[in-house]
Amino acid sequence: MKQIQLSVPDGKRVEWQEVDGKTIAVLVDEEVKDDRPVTERIKTFEDACVALKRAEAGDETAGDLLADYESNRDNILCKEMLACMKLFIIVAALNEGWEPMFEKDEYRYYPWFRLYTKDEYEELSEEEKGRAVLRSGNNTYAYYGVVCVNAYSASSGSGSNLGARLAFRTRELALYAGEQFAEEFVDFIFKPRDNEDSE
Repeated sequence: MKQIQLSVPDGKRVEWQEVDGKTIAVLVDEEVKDDRPVTERIKTFEDACVALKRAEAGDETAGDLLADYESNRDNILCKEMLACMKLFIIVAALNEGWEPMFEKDEYRYYPWFRLYTKDEYEELSEEEKGRAVLRSGNNTYAYYGVVCVNAYSASSGSGSNLGARLAFRTRELALYAGEQFAEEFVDFIFKPRDNEDSE
């Protein structure tokens, strides 16, 4: 067998490939393992897409989610459906392959929002406003968070919960997602106003 020596540019590696019945050497990008925590790697929806593209070859769910989004995003007219698709991608990327199995003793975590009326919001201190608006809180108050939306008026009450598929494997990931991706959650949960600039 003959041996040859090649100079390979940084960030590339040589891979032998079959092309038209011939074996040829091809320069391909070298994969660099990113050991940072997932919360440092995924800060935007685009980061989540990149993470799933890397997982796509060995993860059928990742491939399906990206394919569904890419083939439908331009045809979806309602904002909440597009936000839902984005959230499925974000959740899958942050969970790094974990999916809820709905088994006994399995824990799943969700971000929560607390819904305030304008009057309630005005009564909050500046510290409370900073903690409450589009963020999950660290307060132990029962309604703090990002997913269970409650509204009470007189003796009636209503509640709304996100689907169980938007679950996270840890409490920390749920808190992070609620803060980092608040806009996507808001687009999914709340109906947009006719005039978004109105009071």
